[in-house]
Amino acid sequence: MNLDASTQPIIEAVCLDLLGDAGHEGQLDAELRYDGRDPYAMSVVFSTTPTVTWTFGRDLLLKGLYEPCGEGDVQVWPGVTRDGTAVVLMEFSSPDGRVVTQVELRSCHQFVRRMLDAVPEGTEADHVDLDAILEELRGGSTDLSV
Repeated sequence: MNLDASTQPIIEAVCLDLLGDAGHEGQLDAELRYDGRDPYAMSVVFSTTPTVTWTFGRDLLLKGLYEPCGEGDVQVWPGVTRDGTAVVLMEFSSPDGRVVTQVELRSCHQFVRRMLDAVPEGTEADHVDLDAILEELRGGSTDLSV
């Protein structure tokens, strides 16, 4: 396992535009988060009360910057606003409802650059701490006979 900058969480504060059938419906502060200790995943944390966190494969964001992707609860795709601003759209669906957001591509690129600097694409497996995972599965016990 590679213990380096990948152990420092990466957090990018963003302002999400909330979109509805009629277009722009408001804004919501959020954070894009990445923790190299879980190298395949990233999160969007909505600054709501209570806080809502969606965790999904980082590959969805990486691919969604350039083409539509995702089948299921989270979908990501590129877009352009009426004024020509490049954006990334993210749709989050659950049994409780659905929300479509957009964020400026520039903000996503800053986050992605930092995330890939910490854990380059294709090296995620090098950053998985199997000992920690096994310990967690065993309930914290280091005794292999458990």
